[in-house]
Amino acid sequence: MRKQILAAILLLIAACQSQNAPPPSGVPSTPVNALASFQAQGKQTPTPVPQSVIDSADADYILLENIYDRVSPSVVNIDVTLSTSQAGVTDEASGSGFIYDDQGHIVTNAHVVNGSTSILVTFHDGTITPATLVGLDAYSDLAVVKVDGIDRSELVPVVFGDSDTLHVGERAIAIGNPFGLASSMTVGIVSGLGRQLPSAELVNNSVGGFNNPSIIQVDTDINPGNSGGPLLDSHGLLIGVNTAIRTDTGVFQGVGFAVPAHTVQRIVPDLIANGKTEYSWLGISTVPSENGMSVAGLAKDLNLPVTAGVLVEGVTTDSPAAKAGLHGGDHSVSVRGRDICAGGDIIVAVNDVYVKTMDDLVAYLVANTKPGDTVKMLVVRGTDTFDLPLTLEVRPADSAVLPPLCGRTS
Repeated sequence: MRKQILAAILLLIAACQSQNAPPPSGVPSTPVNALASFQAQGKQTPTPVPQSVIDSADADYILLENIYDRVSPSVVNIDVTLSTSQAGVTDEASGSGFIYDDQGHIVTNAHVVNGSTSILVTFHDGTITPATLVGLDAYSDLAVVKVDGIDRSELVPVVFGDSDTLHVGERAIAIGNPFGLASSMTVGIVSGLGRQLPSAELVNNSVGGFNNPSIIQVDTDINPGNSGGPLLDSHGLLIGVNTAIRTDTGVFQGVGFAVPAHTVQRIVPDLIANGKTEYSWLGISTVPSENGMSVAGLAKDLNLPVTAGVLVEGVTTDSPAAKAGLHGGDHSVSVRGRDICAGGDIIVAVNDVYVKTMDDLVAYLVANTKPGDTVKMLVVRGTDTFDLPLTLEVRPADSAVLPPLCGRTS
């Protein structure tokens, strides 16, 4: 019995000793020297990237900086005092513009200076001088003002690019004075071509009906104060004049518009020489090409022989089109819920330049012709295709342009 009790006591003592014994020492999973090295690495400053990587990353910014330095001396701020309908009360507005030549002519938007009683131009170096209105054109929303007393050597005209060769996706750079913040640059891309905008309004004479064609659409930030400023390409060349935005709030929401440089080159010399410009006129009506009503969209329903061109619905009496012998439609056809005057001529080209829509035709006439010019129309009539000479005349006031009824002239 004593031996059993003694054995139990010894077992109890051994168990207590094992619970109080320190844990066995093991080999660490990370060597001490490796852990120290890892901690040291965390305190080291990263090695700078090679200069070639920095140069590549900064290339776009270096380009934009260079364009700004070269072109901003050509951009001006325009402040105007406007007359109002209330006697003795005036208002103020501002916009942008750019130097057109070394004679002191400055281009801006018609809506910036229209109705102005005084105009002040602020140059890049801070010089402020009064300007006089030379001429404006509500259809293109372009105007020319002139400053005097400025040394020609101080006038740095913009250099024109070719707006006819633009493609969607190209860089589009705006320099102007948004919200009065002088010489601000914004950058985006050309996001659309061949848009149309309604004409600007003249004081006491609202102009409508004829649209401003070939408008450039951009996503470049354009805000109040940018109007009239230059739109530039990656070479710093003028490709357009910023003129409007599409917005629900009054500030930029991603869609801006610019008058193409080609239109500026067509209109501005007339404004300088005559204070106004005149547009060529055909005297035809056609269904708008929106909502699938272009020749391409109507070809199947109307059994047309071509899928591009301008379907002539009506011809105005005594118009150039009537004198040349163009035929309008002679019967009505319902296409997708809309009545189309069918059976008329289809204009597929003008001066060997093919046109897909009326927008294309108007854009060509605005940029390349003047009243009195004779153009060659390529016309499809039934199964016949032939050239038709047509002498353009001055576009009349809207009130004189009456849309003819189907099968009849106005």
